Amino acid sequence: MTATLEERPAAPEKAGGQAAIDRAEGWRRRGPLLPALVFTIIVTQIPFILTLYYSLQSWNLVRPGSQEFVWFANYGDVFADSQFRTVALNTVVMTLGSVLIAVVLGLLLALLLNRQFAGRGIVRTLLITPFLITPVAAALLWKTVLLDPTLGLINFVLRPFGGAGTEWISTYPLASVMAALIWQWTPFMMLLLLAGLQSMPTDQLEAARVDGASAWSTFRELTLPHLRRFIELGVVLGTIYLVNIFDQVYMMTQGGPGVASANLPFYIYQRAFLGFDIGQSAAMGVVVVILTLIAANFALRLIFKSFSGEQEAA
Repeated sequence: MTATLEERPAAPEKAGGQAAIDRAEGWRRRGPLLPALVFTIIVTQIPFILTLYYSLQSWNLVRPGSQEFVWFANYGDVFADSQFRTVALNTVVMTLGSVLIAVVLGLLLALLLNRQFAGRGIVRTLLITPFLITPVAAALLWKTVLLDPTLGLINFVLRPFGGAGTEWISTYPLASVMAALIWQWTPFMMLLLLAGLQSMPTDQLEAARVDGASAWSTFRELTLPHLRRFIELGVVLGTIYLVNIFDQVYMMTQGGPGVASANLPFYIYQRAFLGFDIGQSAAMGVVVVILTLIAANFALRLIFKSFSGEQEAA
């Protein structure tokens, strides 16, 4: 009995020692990641804090001595700016339109490449090529080689049908930029969806064929539900990237005519580096970051829920 009472205090000491060991093990695993975390904070968070600081000031570089705190007045000016609302709508149309069309085209190409045919490897390589071209080079390619009103290939092809001489970029500026984005991002969606198709169990498809299901029924009831999480992932990744595009807008249309093809990053660039309005451009940047974080958080929650649901079902 005495020995048992003397041994009882050892249990908390043992538990405390185990907790210390667990903490040490946790730091041992996380320690190598600390330099990357510190670097990320320095590169991303400190500039954002400075942007918040500048967004509370009225500061135009062409007026020396104009720097003064106006607190949230810049944010009121941003939401009262009709051009900002137009550019925001352009950004939504450009981003979602390009992503959704690229997903549809990528799905069609993925279904094609999922079949066996001669030269499939060569065709796959050629279809991937647009995604490997740098955005600036792709924008110049579309502006000078394809959409040029005099020497462009599109007008050359349309000449027998009376479509020669069309000023594509000035007449359809937003659609022209979207065409370049769709052309460059369709291969990414194709690869993502092709990976999803090749991960699909073949026994389900064979069972559907044995039961006499048509190709459309098999696609609607089996293939499309299986590809849902891959489609959602492609939409989220494409949206996060395309909402920040600058190269194509700058190289192809300069946001014009007016702001007909400008998106939010380009409009912020105009206000900061052409209008020299640091305070208002910083406020626009903060608003865009907040709206992007809200949309990305919602989309990522949807993706994680989809993937976790698939894992639980499996």
